[in-house]
Amino acid sequence: MHDERFPGLRRRGFLAATGAATLGALALTACGADGTDPGASGDDGTPKRGGRLRAAFAGGGASETLDPHLANLFADVARAKALYDKLADYGADLSARPRLAAKWEPNKTLDRWQVTLREATFHDGSPVTAKDVLYSYRRIADPEKAFRAKASLEPIDLDASRATGERGIEFVLKRPTAEFPNVLAAFGAYIVPENAGRNAADFDRKPIGSGPFRFVSFSPGRSAVFRRYDAYWEGAPHLDEVEFVVANEESARVNALLGGQVEYAHELNPTTARAHEGKGQIEIVRLRGSAMQAFCMKTDRPPFDDKRVREAFFLIADRQELVDGALSGAGVVGNDLFGKGYEYYAADLPQREQDLDRARALLKQAGAEKLKVTLDTSAVAAGFTEAASIFKDQAAKAGVTVEVRMGSKDSYWSDILDSGTLACYRSGAMPIEAHISQRLLTDSTTNATKWQHKDFDALYQQAQSTRDKAQRAAVYERMQRRLYTEGGFLIWGFADWILGTAKTVKGVETKAPANTLDWARFDKVWLT
Repeated sequence: MHDERFPGLRRRGFLAATGAATLGALALTACGADGTDPGASGDDGTPKRGGRLRAAFAGGGASETLDPHLANLFADVARAKALYDKLADYGADLSARPRLAAKWEPNKTLDRWQVTLREATFHDGSPVTAKDVLYSYRRIADPEKAFRAKASLEPIDLDASRATGERGIEFVLKRPTAEFPNVLAAFGAYIVPENAGRNAADFDRKPIGSGPFRFVSFSPGRSAVFRRYDAYWEGAPHLDEVEFVVANEESARVNALLGGQVEYAHELNPTTARAHEGKGQIEIVRLRGSAMQAFCMKTDRPPFDDKRVREAFFLIADRQELVDGALSGAGVVGNDLFGKGYEYYAADLPQREQDLDRARALLKQAGAEKLKVTLDTSAVAAGFTEAASIFKDQAAKAGVTVEVRMGSKDSYWSDILDSGTLACYRSGAMPIEAHISQRLLTDSTTNATKWQHKDFDALYQQAQSTRDKAQRAAVYERMQRRLYTEGGFLIWGFADWILGTAKTVKGVETKAPANTLDWARFDKVWLT
């Protein structure tokens, strides 16, 4: 079951996965790849070359694959970005940054884009060419396949797009698309050699990419080992090798880190972070702004088809209490808009505060005094049940009765898209433009709030047809002001994503939300 709230990822990849940890089954040591102790190096802030870093992630069991177009779990994505490249990727502010694409340039009408590739080679020494890019995109777009980046590539007319040279591509689009670089950076849009994957097992036997590491071995559900690619276009990694090991339980990842069996543990909870932060044994890394936390109000049905009721609920929420209680303080308050700190975010809107008197007045105007609503939640995500309980108590102070309904972890994400009226919700990092296009247009495929307004759709099309970035930003701000006033997402917070590393690990980027370019950049870290 796919979770559309986390672009490019299945639910287990973002949430604490369950199942027996397989870390103990691996023969792990605390030495570098050459058998030396990586701690023997000095620690003067200068990158050191050598050693093997072992990174623990929640995994997907025996069904795991190294096919980058099937990357769904965080472990999948981390392995894919070690082996492969995309044409672009997202910076810390979720704007697109060039990767294999050295540059891109649109025509005046924004419906044709010329992309020039940088000089890069695959692990077998062959150059990355326009034919490889077009093959990769056509493979992803195959209607018979279920590749996650397929929807993101939808704006491209791949039949009309063509190579204009070995390193040049003309992308013909179905409509003006000012944010076309976001398409190039789409989750899962990795470039593979032409004809790769004709045999599905090829990716797991000897995958060939253009990323910073090349394949050594892979045991699905257990481990994968990759070695430094010296000819990498951005410079060879500092590490000799990186090993991805599977530990599904958070406690297993933490214990392996504390015991010296791994040097990097992905996805720790706030309680763990508080217990070890500043204690000297391990380092705690907080990736700010990685996950939006919200309540989703269905705007097409009572009582939330009345914008006065939606505004009342905005004013009922005590956001700091929700962050402190549901996230254990590991986050910041939201302002009912997606993408705090991201490109185009409407940061000038006043921070919304709890105002119970105004909330009660709005409910009275709407004829919704003594309102009773059901809030759907589930143990599917950390903090969901806590947030529901806290908001229930907050709503009672405004005279609203909230009945909390627990849903199944297995079907929650699919159920809340169509059923009920109010639900707990969260999302991983993605561009604000993508959040709008995927969730807030009349024909959006994951429109959980049922926000369907033709004039809003028209503003999105206007933004996509606007070449000047400042003018485009003004349109996005206008759209966000509308959502701030009467939208269906009560966005109360943004959660940290928490990692743990050994004291010997240096170079981990601390300002990159999960899903962005500098998250899990094992080619940039080193061991002291």
